[in-house]
Amino acid sequence: MRPNLALVGATGAVGTVMRDIVSTRPDIWGEIRLIASARSAGKVLSVRGEDIVVQALTPEVFDGIDIAIFDVPDEVAAEWVPVAAARGPVVVDKSGFFRMQPDVPLVVPEVNPGEVRNRPRNIISTPNCTTLSMMAAMGALHAEYGLEELVVASYQAVSGAGVAGSARLYDEVEALAGDRSIGQKAGDVRQVLADKLEAESPFPAPIAFNVVPWAGSYKDGGWASEELKLRNESRKILGIPDLRVSATCVRVPVVTTHSLAVHARFQRPVTVADAHRVLEAAPTVVLMDDPANDVWPTPADVVGTDPTYVGRVRQAIDFPNTLDLFVCGDNLRKGAALNAAEIAELVAREL
Repeated sequence: MRPNLALVGATGAVGTVMRDIVSTRPDIWGEIRLIASARSAGKVLSVRGEDIVVQALTPEVFDGIDIAIFDVPDEVAAEWVPVAAARGPVVVDKSGFFRMQPDVPLVVPEVNPGEVRNRPRNIISTPNCTTLSMMAAMGALHAEYGLEELVVASYQAVSGAGVAGSARLYDEVEALAGDRSIGQKAGDVRQVLADKLEAESPFPAPIAFNVVPWAGSYKDGGWASEELKLRNESRKILGIPDLRVSATCVRVPVVTTHSLAVHARFQRPVTVADAHRVLEAAPTVVLMDDPANDVWPTPADVVGTDPTYVGRVRQAIDFPNTLDLFVCGDNLRKGAALNAAEIAELVAREL
């Protein structure tokens, strides 16, 4: 029998992508239930060409379900993921609540697929979208050369802040459009937006015509939560508890697709040709690396697609055994919904 699947948070931004992914990937599922808050219950949404009524989140809704994918805020996951897991299904959770808990595996199928079997609480966690944007590429290189150190600068799309993030960028662009004097005096962008837009922004500074060196919440030492997630999650996924990682996360005026500039040091010597060979062999990585002919990945070129795209691969001049590279990945697909779907498919094969 085919396993039954529940999608929790089916009406949100990632939930919408999840429904598309489930509809377009190989059809391995039996019943699919769409679950959301009581506010969204009763809506009719399409999955695999079938209209399905959204059900409210209750304990009973998980009866008869084999696998449940959660895309809900941390506080909702903290309450409801254990409830669902206790009713029987394996839960694949996208929130940040369980990621670093030692008895919950943190899985990227290209890197550590065997960890799906190590689930004493019936819960599997999927990483943050920033970590996922680089992990397929870094996992492949680590397997060959032994990763020792990562220094990362991220350029994160506004959709990483949810529907409100994308809406805010569109609103700011519309408010500033047509005035070519904007952006030439300190504070003029902020002032125009304050005059024209009433809604509160999810970002601490203007995002149109700007970059914001902050993503997430404030943590000790001046670190942003996104930066610490990238460090801690990379260590856990790669199985390198003492991996040296430093990150600076920057929000940029891109709707969807995160980019990362990665400085990676390895235990063993590695050349650009070596890296090309490894990356070309990685099944979910696309190498776009011909800078002499302006070939490299950009968000505008890869948005809406599933692979991890890598370019600008260079051997660091002043650092031995070190590569610099540029990575792009759609933060709503591989960075969120797709990784969860791939984990669910791994589990389904074992049921």
